[in-house]
Amino acid sequence: MAHHYPLMLVLRDRLCVVVGGGDVAARKVAALLDCQARVKVIAPAPGPALRALAGQCAIDLAIREYRGGDLVGAALVFAATDQPEVNRAVWDEARELGVPVNAADDPDHCTFTVPAMVRRGPLLVTVSTDGASPALARAIRERLEREYGPEYGILATWLGELRGQVKARFPRQNQRERVWQTLLESDVLDCLRAGDEARAKERLLAVLEQLSSGLAGPLDGKAE
Repeated sequence: MAHHYPLMLVLRDRLCVVVGGGDVAARKVAALLDCQARVKVIAPAPGPALRALAGQCAIDLAIREYRGGDLVGAALVFAATDQPEVNRAVWDEARELGVPVNAADDPDHCTFTVPAMVRRGPLLVTVSTDGASPALARAIRERLEREYGPEYGILATWLGELRGQVKARFPRQNQRERVWQTLLESDVLDCLRAGDEARAKERLLAVLEQLSSGLAGPLDGKAE
């Protein structure tokens, strides 16, 4: 069995085309907008969610049937209609243009698949079974959603903001590895789970300062 190769695509300001106007198409559109893609939707009868996005100028909505040439310039394509012949036509054009294409619930007409996802801010956890069992992927995703709450998104954002500072303060790779590990083992996540974001940020910065001052023995994460 040939396994799928995982990739994280940068879609900011790139054109992505979704053919279809139902709930599946709306979910694809929402995920693309979250990546700051330029989204064009083509559907003769788009649902209220897509009409609302068009009214907000968040997407380019063409209320009509798909026709050849609609995929020119696209970086990514989704075929999400309930008409197999339309999805097949989208597949054919995308393949001819060399554009990655995903046809909903039709793995034989996909050059990529979308894993089950848990997003917490900049943190993204994905689950894939290579299409073998979407139900299993969904079950694991639901477990991950319970395990990794919104506190992980906050922490990921803060750690991203600290990257430049940590690199400047700790020039050696092994030093930086210890810094990140110590921060993750502190009580910052516990504070966030308790809903005390101010205390969590205070602890994060305190641990970093302690490490910077060369006082970084084993930290128990407790307040001084």
